[in-house]
Amino acid sequence: MSQRAQHVAVVGLGLIGGSVAQTLVADGRRVTGWDPDAPTRELAGAAGVEAVATLEELAASGAPLVVVAVPLRAVRATVERLAASLPASTVLTDVASVKGPVRDAVQAAGLGDRYVGAHPMAGTEHSGFAAADPDLLREVRWAVTLDETTRLDAFLTVAEMITGPFASVVHPLSDDVHDAAVALVSHVPHVVATELLNLVVGSPVSEVAQGLAAGSFRDGTRVARTTPRRTQAMVTDNAGWVAAALRRAARDLEVLASRLEEGAQVDEFFDRADPLRGAPAPDRSTRSLQIGADGWQTDLTERGRQGAQVLAVDPAAASVELSEPQAG
Repeated sequence: MSQRAQHVAVVGLGLIGGSVAQTLVADGRRVTGWDPDAPTRELAGAAGVEAVATLEELAASGAPLVVVAVPLRAVRATVERLAASLPASTVLTDVASVKGPVRDAVQAAGLGDRYVGAHPMAGTEHSGFAAADPDLLREVRWAVTLDETTRLDAFLTVAEMITGPFASVVHPLSDDVHDAAVALVSHVPHVVATELLNLVVGSPVSEVAQGLAAGSFRDGTRVARTTPRRTQAMVTDNAGWVAAALRRAARDLEVLASRLEEGAQVDEFFDRADPLRGAPAPDRSTRSLQIGADGWQTDLTERGRQGAQVLAVDPAAASVELSEPQAG
């Protein structure tokens, strides 16, 4: 059974990949890293990462766990290259904000059973290894996705890394549930933040608006100040879920605009979110759950859909410490 991955390889050393690498180095784990940019490799080497010049060297390094942290549009080509040289026992994970397209690419490369999707729910508007931080992805929510083909050892290896050096909780989910949820809480907010900037850019009072902008505008547009191509790729690769949410939002806003023009009541629009305003967290219970029997992947992702979180793993015993909302 899987043990701690004392040696991890990281493909792509930007903000997220660089933060992954720095966290693991700080935990005393050996980290091999590759990035197509030579200056980035130099920075990573100075930070304790064993930076190699080619992706093939990284694949041959013997790391039992490989973390793919390249831009979404580069994932397919990257995993195809890795598939040619990765040992059969190597576990593959990633940090992309969309999971369905990544699994499609991994499966097409013949690496599906060893793949475990991962998505740390953290980041900044900055980019590059210079902006990476060993604490950026610690003590945050991590979504982990699996399907009925996922190997038990692969899941335990990735979950141990997240609950160990990253001191984070794991939300075990299917790809579809993950992509639908992040459309609501990450991708649509990026689109809305961009539209707020667009409104100001196209306004005849743009200069005045910028001069008067304070906390609400700054907070509402922070994520739109990142590299637009990165946001565009994230949104387009989750297009189905994002488009559906945007159409619902557009309908709601159109109704609100009409009612405002008519001087009609608008309480319902502003009160609809009351269940989320100051709602107390549900009571939770914690227990050990043995996994590995037939259908364990479906059972675990269904528990995750209902709010279960993995707090710790015991790879030797093939068990997880699970926190679940209490019924009622």
